[in-house]
Amino acid sequence: MVLAYNDEGHIKYGWQEHWGVKFKWTPEHLTSKDLEPLIHTYDTVATEAVERLDEISPSPSKTEPLGREDSTEKKPRRDLYELLPEHAYTDEKIGRLWREINTVPGWVDWEQIERGQRVFYRYGGPAITVLTFLSLLGGMGSGRTVETLDRTGGFGVEVVRRRLLETTQHTLNVTHDLQSIKPGGDGFVDSVRVRLLHAAVRRRIMQMAKMNPEYYDVQTLGIPINDLDCIATINAFSATLIWIGLPRQGIWLRKQEIADYLALWRYVAYLMGTPHDWMSTPESARHMMESLLVAEIKPSKASANLANNIIAGLQDQPPTYASREFICAQTYWLNGRELSQALGIERPGLFYSALVLGQCILFMTLSYVNRSISYLDERNIKLVRKALYKILLQDKSKGALGYTTKFNLKYFPSLAKPSTERGSAPNPGGMRLGLGRIERTALISLLTSATVVGAAFAWCCATAVRWLNSLLVDY
Repeated sequence: MVLAYNDEGHIKYGWQEHWGVKFKWTPEHLTSKDLEPLIHTYDTVATEAVERLDEISPSPSKTEPLGREDSTEKKPRRDLYELLPEHAYTDEKIGRLWREINTVPGWVDWEQIERGQRVFYRYGGPAITVLTFLSLLGGMGSGRTVETLDRTGGFGVEVVRRRLLETTQHTLNVTHDLQSIKPGGDGFVDSVRVRLLHAAVRRRIMQMAKMNPEYYDVQTLGIPINDLDCIATINAFSATLIWIGLPRQGIWLRKQEIADYLALWRYVAYLMGTPHDWMSTPESARHMMESLLVAEIKPSKASANLANNIIAGLQDQPPTYASREFICAQTYWLNGRELSQALGIERPGLFYSALVLGQCILFMTLSYVNRSISYLDERNIKLVRKALYKILLQDKSKGALGYTTKFNLKYFPSLAKPSTERGSAPNPGGMRLGLGRIERTALISLLTSATVVGAAFAWCCATAVRWLNSLLVDY
């Protein structure tokens, strides 16, 4: 982490390095002081709507005092999204939210949104890898934001895998097709449900902080799930993938692909009540990403606990059956040594790092070849879309989610359990033998690449020898 400061304590303009990312700091970047007001602002439209829904149709959990609920106990749940249209025309605050989400902004270009969706599936394998090990796991490096996640219980080692698959449902639905992201589609509905979930969690933590100020320091940490937190989340799924995650796997998006993908996630941000003007151009989106790296990535003990819970929850589990060593190697490859060590993740051995290299070679080869030929590109997008839905969401026998989540409040913040403990990996259901499925694929790719390179080198050597022999004979 190399940052140069001037005499006033401000970051100097020019090239900087932070958490292994090199960038040029300019007047368009935002300092911590510039971003600080955003931790005290939040989505008031959804919050006021949820407050009214609580009054009109109280949650079953209201029957128990705050702080005494067992987060593992199953209770009947309301469907906040279904309640919106029911009361939108009789209540002003609920109607305001309903009108907002069903009003398509003038800057939305549906053809561009659809192209942005196709970008995701064009690079489906490396994109999912980025979202898992850089956006989500690496995102735990934001120590301030983690203070909210730490209190929800959703990143406990026993539930974190299911929690990540539910997030994947949202991602796959907003990228599925154009109808899915338009009003009423699955991606649209998921985005609004997540927005309502955020409002419910925010209200609950604020209520408990009012009861016990030591539970959550609003003045220091900001409002739970504030505007800056939401911007950072959208950034992790868009700009971070474009300019850090994919390039670290050897893949660079084309200029039009970047603009299209950002346009998609800008509309998702709008639906989720997140400030989004920073996504209006690729330049401003990149500046925000780099500004957040400097201002927000400050790992804490809770950061390390949750990051390690993600690894423990995923290791030796279907569909990839990746070992802990391979997951750690992916984490180091995508997040860099400095951040990975700050998150308390053990350094991988050379063998597993080589396997990640083999995986990157495979991703690069498939990505560049498929996108270069229109027929292959179209075929690849269709196949990857179908495969990801089946493997991650539909086929429970192979480790998929196996149900459609409605993003209800499952993990209740509680005064009795103010933090999430670091846990051990769940029992995979049997002794692990040999390499996991994804590791075997990476090894085959690595060996194939080495064979091709070796053959090419041998051919070049043989050609050089023949050329030298011909020179000697002529001489």
